Amino acid sequence: MDIAQILTKRYPDAEWTLDGDSYSGLTWLSDSTKPTFAELEAEQAQVEYEVAHARVVADRQAAYRDDSDPIFFDYQRGEAMEQDWLDAVQAVKDAHPYPVDPSTIVEPEPELLPEALPLEDEVAE
Repeated sequence: MDIAQILTKRYPDAEWTLDGDSYSGLTWLSDSTKPTFAELEAEQAQVEYEVAHARVVADRQAAYRDDSDPIFFDYQRGEAMEQDWLDAVQAVKDAHPYPVDPSTIVEPEPELLPEALPLEDEVAE
């Protein structure tokens, strides 16, 4: 877990120092309450997603600029087909997919899991 990254994202105005990579090395210098390890751990997946998403946005912007924008300008001048440009845009999207937002993942209810369902032999009885 990247404690510094989580603190930077979730507590941008807080003052703290971190000696090493573990929670035990965290010294809280702000007047606000120091977050618990569990609180930081709970934020980990969402912060990792946000960082990965921002990286994809930046990568796509660079790829659009380098790969699809020139084709778009050729298309505007009549030197390329619209489909060439659309294919280039799709290639950028395919090369740089967005990560899955962990807040959108729905866990199935335990009673709906396959191991909770009766076997076919049990249903027939």
